[in-house]
Amino acid sequence: GCNACAVTGCRIIDSQRERLIAILTNVFVPCNGRFPTLIAMITIFFTGTALTGPHAFFLPALFLSLLILLGIAMTLAVSALLSKTLLKGLPSAFVLELPPYRLPRFGKVILESLRSKALFVLARAVVTAAPAGLLIWCLGNISVDGVSLLTLFSDLLDPLGRLAGMDGVILMAFLLGWPANEIVLPIMIMGYLSAGSMTQLSDLSSLSLLLSQQGWSWITGLCVMLFFLFHFPCATTCLTIKKETGSLPWTIFAFLMPTAVGLCLCIACAFFCRLFTGI
Repeated sequence: GCNACAVTGCRIIDSQRERLIAILTNVFVPCNGRFPTLIAMITIFFTGTALTGPHAFFLPALFLSLLILLGIAMTLAVSALLSKTLLKGLPSAFVLELPPYRLPRFGKVILESLRSKALFVLARAVVTAAPAGLLIWCLGNISVDGVSLLTLFSDLLDPLGRLAGMDGVILMAFLLGWPANEIVLPIMIMGYLSAGSMTQLSDLSSLSLLLSQQGWSWITGLCVMLFFLFHFPCATTCLTIKKETGSLPWTIFAFLMPTAVGLCLCIACAFFCRLFTGI
C-alpha cells in the first residue's frame, strides 16, 4: 500500500516510544509506487526480457521477494538499534481487544474512510505535486549558456552518484521525485534524453537500450534497486509523519536516516562489486 497510510496506522500502538520507532522504520518496506521500477530493474539486469513460460514470472517474483525480505530485515535491525540508542525504554505489552461484532453500515464506513483517510492523503499529495511539477518543468526548460538547469544539477551530483554506483542523473531523479516514487524513473529518462518534460518509454527493451547507452551495468541496476528500497520517504509520507509526531526534528530524521542507510549500502555494494569483478 502506501507508507503514508502505514504511518497513520501506527496510531493503534499505545506506547509513544514504540509508535515512533514504527513510524520511522516503516519506510524500509517498499510501497506500491516503488514496485514498477524495482520490477523493471530486475527484469532488465537480472532475469532478462526474453524469458518465457513459468520462469518469466517466477524469477522476477523471487528477486522481488528477496528485496522485500531485505527491507523487512532492515526494519527489524534499525528498530532494534533505535530502541537501544535514541529511543531507549522498556518494551510494552500489546493487547488488542476485539470489539463486539455488529452489522456494518457500509455507507457510513465508506464516507468516513474517504473523509479521514483517502482525502487526507490525497490532499497532501496535491500540495506537493503541483509545486514539484512546476520545478521540474523549469529545470528542464530553463538554460544557462545552452545547458539546461536539469543537466547542471545532475552534473553537480555526479561525483556522489558515481561513488554510490550510480550517476548524477539518478540522484537528481530521486531528489526531484520526492513528491511520488512513481515519477523517479520518468525524470531519470527525461534527464538522459535532455527532454523538457517527464518521459516514458514504450517498452522495457527501449528502456534497456537507453540505460546501456548511458553506461549502466548490472552493478548500476543493483545500486539503483538498493537505493529505491532504502531512501527518504515521499513528500506525502513526510507530511503525514509531521502531523502524526508533531515534531519537525523527527520528520527530518525520518528523511535522513533511510537515505544514509541507502547511500552507505550502495557505496559498499559498488565498492565490493567493482573490487571482485573489475568493472
